[in-house]
Amino acid sequence: MWEGVVSLLPNLVIAIFLIISTWIVARFATTIADRLTTRTSMRPSLQELVDTSVKIAIWTVGLLIALTILLPDLTPGSLIAGLGVGTVAIGFAFQDIFENFLAGILIMLREKMRIGDYISCEGIEGKVEQILLRETHIRKMSNELTIVPNSILFKNPVEILTDHNSRRHEVIVGVSYDTDLEKARDVLRAAVKSSDSTDDQKPVDIFACEFNSSSVDFKLRWWSGSAQRDMHESRDQVIRLVKRALDDANIEIPFPYITHTFKEAVPMASQAD
Repeated sequence: MWEGVVSLLPNLVIAIFLIISTWIVARFATTIADRLTTRTSMRPSLQELVDTSVKIAIWTVGLLIALTILLPDLTPGSLIAGLGVGTVAIGFAFQDIFENFLAGILIMLREKMRIGDYISCEGIEGKVEQILLRETHIRKMSNELTIVPNSILFKNPVEILTDHNSRRHEVIVGVSYDTDLEKARDVLRAAVKSSDSTDDQKPVDIFACEFNSSSVDFKLRWWSGSAQRDMHESRDQVIRLVKRALDDANIEIPFPYITHTFKEAVPMASQAD
């Protein structure tokens, strides 16, 4: 056994040297691939996939050659056959890991959902910061980082909120029943159009949508920026302009909770007595 170990030392040294050389070549090739892909218009997620593929290919070849040098009786054919059987066993044992891995490759290849997009999926909403092979990093609006397995993003519907530069926003406004609805519609339309954040190239919709308990409700729809901050700023501006316009036109916005609050307060007073 000792003689076998001693006779194996030269092959072991060569195999270690080959592994070190593989590590150097992999780093050099990854750097070259990164420089080449950076000069193109390739998406960042696709650049990451190219770099990872180059690294995996070089390491696979280097390890196979190192194993054949370390174990001379191990031929490339038997090694590949063994890898085939081992891959099936490993696939069953690490099914979820490989599922996320393949899902990550497919997500990187498709054009939609790029880094920087705001998405919503399975109750998770935020900005895509990084797409890796097994997971995707999503930064929520409150600045928490959520690490999502790629299989969730691949198998479930994903809403890409920033797929276009603009999207439609809406808000509900109620007016009292004694209001002239045609006049209210004109006032609301003028208020929404006067907003700086409203897209002038797309229509502003004002619909009377419901007879509520104390008001006739209008649905206001307009187009503005697709980013989350654009949405909040646009809604803020439109709501303030609508409130000012209705006040100037002496149109009342009823408060529907006064009656309910009074009814809830009466039993509490009787219980105290």
